[in-house]
Amino acid sequence: MSSRANSRIAVLLGGPSAEREVSLSSGRECAAALRQEGYEVVEIDAGADLAARLADAAPDVVFNALHGRWGEDGCVQGLLEWLRIPYTHSGVLASALAMDKEKTKDVYRRAGLPVADSLLCGKAEAMAAHPMQPPYVVKPYNEGSSVGVYLVHESANGPAQLDDAMPDTVMVEAFVPGRELTTSVLGDRALAVTDIITDGWYDYDAKYAPGGSRHVVPADIPSEITGACLDFALRAHQALGCRGLSRTDFRWDEARGLDGLYLLETNTQPGMTPTSLAPEQAQACGMDFGALVRWLVEDASCSR
Repeated sequence: MSSRANSRIAVLLGGPSAEREVSLSSGRECAAALRQEGYEVVEIDAGADLAARLADAAPDVVFNALHGRWGEDGCVQGLLEWLRIPYTHSGVLASALAMDKEKTKDVYRRAGLPVADSLLCGKAEAMAAHPMQPPYVVKPYNEGSSVGVYLVHESANGPAQLDDAMPDTVMVEAFVPGRELTTSVLGDRALAVTDIITDGWYDYDAKYAPGGSRHVVPADIPSEITGACLDFALRAHQALGCRGLSRTDFRWDEARGLDGLYLLETNTQPGMTPTSLAPEQAQACGMDFGALVRWLVEDASCSR
């Protein structure tokens, strides 16, 4: 952008997904930072009238701060391509691939990246009998932010009893013990590795509630594991065709060394809240929040 003062940015936030509240927080933080950077900003709560509201706003760039279905699965990206409005983060195909956890794993496997065993099965089937030998995790195959994640322990008396919000098809994945690690990628650079420390499962509250988790960045782990996380995250970003900012999550069974490191998923719309991981990693690399959102706006384009 040649002149930030004359650049009008529409920040998309909210939306109808299960991650609406997180998106509202992300969007407000990004909008405030963009205003401080000198941009003219309009905030749009994405709904069924989104196309009309974008036409009224006439932005130069859309900053996509949506999370979850419709906002990071290729749907809104397709609308923005149709309207020919430059936008941040990944395009249609990468967004759709990364939102589907099983298709993401197919891409990982073809790129030679390590993943835990998993399968897709019907919700009723997963509740009737163990789909695989415990311990395992049951989660939606097309949601993020630990929405609807069930851990079935080795000593469980029976399979998970899933709530009504879970989809008809779920992913069942072998549980990898150990530590929760994550690495963000910005453009063509893997930023850092964070060790996420919680008292229990890294669920929705642990991710977004103040004090829900403690982030150690850079992670205090062997250099071999740090290097592998940085390498694997960048390769995942590139294999999926991501653009802008992404974040890849790992489980690491430290008792097994490098053989115990597994990719879980890649998030194409990482959280941008006060407790979010990607901004912390950017800060650790010398890029403050304002510089991060400015970079994303300057990277925006169509045909992503």
